[in-house]
Amino acid sequence: MSAATGRRRWSFWIGLAVAAVLLFAVAPAVLSDFRLGLLAKFLCYGMVAVGIGLAWGRGGMLTLGQGVFFGLGAYMMAMHLKLADAELRGDAVPDFMQFAGVRVLPALWAPFASPVVTVLAILVVPGLLALVLGLGVFRRRVKGAYFAILSQALAAAFAILLIGQQTLGGSNGLNRFRSFFALSLNDPANRLLLFFLTAAALLLTVLATRQLMVSRYGELLVAVRDQEERVRFLGYDPATIKVVAYVSAAFFAGIGGALFVPVVGIISPNDVGVVPSIAFLAGVAIGGRTTLLGPVLGAVGVAWTQSLLSEQFPAGWTYLQGALFILVIGFLPAGLAGIGPLLRRWRRRRVPPPAVVEKEAELVA
Repeated sequence: MSAATGRRRWSFWIGLAVAAVLLFAVAPAVLSDFRLGLLAKFLCYGMVAVGIGLAWGRGGMLTLGQGVFFGLGAYMMAMHLKLADAELRGDAVPDFMQFAGVRVLPALWAPFASPVVTVLAILVVPGLLALVLGLGVFRRRVKGAYFAILSQALAAAFAILLIGQQTLGGSNGLNRFRSFFALSLNDPANRLLLFFLTAAALLLTVLATRQLMVSRYGELLVAVRDQEERVRFLGYDPATIKVVAYVSAAFFAGIGGALFVPVVGIISPNDVGVVPSIAFLAGVAIGGRTTLLGPVLGAVGVAWTQSLLSEQFPAGWTYLQGALFILVIGFLPAGLAGIGPLLRRWRRRRVPPPAVVEKEAELVA
């Protein structure tokens, strides 16, 4: 193992340890309940960003439709929570269905009365859909802008479909959740527990992604991004390699969406359409799409900055976000995570090598 590889390895573990201390010790001690809830929301975005960093940063797949998988996990969790609340009240259907005059539970809702089925569905359905889509797209060698447009169209179609489904709340979505697996969401202690659960899920997601990146599969994924035809010539199937990254990204997004529901208390088509999908991508690009922690820091940092600045300048944040995105793409292609290596390269160019210094000393003498 080279010295550079060793430094990167230790820097990752040190960064992960610092993140764990900040999330599990510092944040609960210094943030109010409201700010802690906001941070938990942004950590859910971070899980989506990790998957985008793997698929786009390492695999070269510009995924503009992660809102679909985020929404699948969110809506399945929301359906279970609404059914659990209805059971606590002794009702046969959720409250919004009663207001609409629905007295019989739709067949689509019935499986999600079980918490076990709900958890399994959240873990399986987004990845299964990504598997089907990935095999259909990548085996036909659809890539680049065509894949980006296709994924974005999928997100738009998914949001339109949800708006037309009144049994899923229509454009209002699903909201007013009172419990989370028998835990009252009005209890501050349970809200803190939910924050810890979200933070732990994010750290596990980062660890799983790192394992993929440092493995032989990670090397193949980068090779497919840079020289797909050469990888095919060597006997590997680039479609299979891409599908694994795409399914992993969908899996992470589904988990992030599922935790988003009890954290925020609402899920609607506005949270899963084209605009949220592009916002996920912007955070990853600003943080640094080719790094491991850059997408997380970018997604969380951009969302946190948006929350703070929009409180003071509601109409100005969009322009600032656009300017930041242009600045990063134009002058920092590696994102904010690339500032450190850029400064080190600049410093090395400023300091002359020892041979040059010795030669100048001889000339002076």
